[in-house]
Amino acid sequence: MTQELQAELHQGVLVRFFGGFMSQRTRTGRSTRSAARRNSVISACRPLWGMRCALRRVRAKEEGWLVEILPRKTECIRPPVANVTLLLVSICPSPEPDLLLVDRLLARAKKQGMKTALIVGKCDLDGGKLLAQMQEEYRGADCPVLGVSARNKEGLDSVRALMRGADCCCLAGQSGVGKSTLLNALLDLQLETGEISEKIQRGKNTTRYAQLLIHDGIRVLDTAGFSLLETEKGMEPGKLQELYPEFQPYIGQCRFQPCLHDREPGCAVTQAVQAGEIDGNRVARYRELLADVRLAWKNRYQ
Repeated sequence: MTQELQAELHQGVLVRFFGGFMSQRTRTGRSTRSAARRNSVISACRPLWGMRCALRRVRAKEEGWLVEILPRKTECIRPPVANVTLLLVSICPSPEPDLLLVDRLLARAKKQGMKTALIVGKCDLDGGKLLAQMQEEYRGADCPVLGVSARNKEGLDSVRALMRGADCCCLAGQSGVGKSTLLNALLDLQLETGEISEKIQRGKNTTRYAQLLIHDGIRVLDTAGFSLLETEKGMEPGKLQELYPEFQPYIGQCRFQPCLHDREPGCAVTQAVQAGEIDGNRVARYRELLADVRLAWKNRYQ
């Protein structure tokens, strides 16, 4: 690549796909649009919001051409984002949280080397009961549990401080948990928000695409909500325990080796649950995930 061509290139982040075009934001905060169709660079890889790229402006207008996708540090399939260093998983009292989905998200994030945090929103609805429960279940999980109320403007400073310490954050979780409402309160924005269906107690997706939001030293990818996350294929069952920080003090202390901590006799993790050192609900969900991982590993060549 010639020096002249290199001088024309700008580094940016993919922030949106729409109508056959992609939107990138450069380091200076400037937005550029480029064609997605018939682009050999984007067709050769799976496009993820947050991917760093090199682009070349071809007109004086806010348009350009994607030249190269740069190496990514982390990658998530759901939500489909890249280069996230802090994953914020959002739950609230209503809709009822799917904690198995939460644990899947946390495990995948830790496998990618991301930091994680659990944000319990709408704390004004139940007087902080869900927050207290989550702080108990995730003690020792190396995952801060923070309570907020966007309506009452409570707990927002603690979340902002956590987000400012990360290169790029991603807010993920079920539909209807109030992610857009929370971001509005955190970043002083006007994102579209939705209501919970009284009939089925589920939320509607008001965020239809991911977008990179930058405000007051915070970079966060806002993503659409979802209710399912497939079991990761190709993971050896024995590797799952490595993604549970609260298990680590007990690794190697079980009667039989290797131990998957799935009710084996003399399991140190089971004994820790009985002694109140690890939360039993968290371990029960681990065993559900372990069963899925075992099945996926068994069928990995099919």
